[in-house]
Amino acid sequence: MTPLTPLQADIHAKAAPAETPAMRATAEAFEAVLIGQMIKLMMEASENSGEFSGGHGEAMFRGVMAEQLGTQISRRGGIGLAPAVLQQIIMLQNGEKP
Repeated sequence: MTPLTPLQADIHAKAAPAETPAMRATAEAFEAVLIGQMIKLMMEASENSGEFSGGHGEAMFRGVMAEQLGTQISRRGGIGLAPAVLQQIIMLQNGEKP
């Protein structure tokens, strides 16, 4: 019986999953939701009275605006969270512990 060469041994090794568009989309969506929630909390903490208050209409759509701001910020590069989340997704797909 002949010993395996390193090249033959690598054939049976588990291949690491590559980044897929679905993985990237998931990481970016997570970042968008997080940014949107942060913006929503900042909007709730700010004073909304006086001449420039939007009244009940503004209050009703404030959550939608925060969500859209989070999505747009994430699409334009975000805060750098999506690459870290993507790395964790790839590690989990490899069976590695984060």
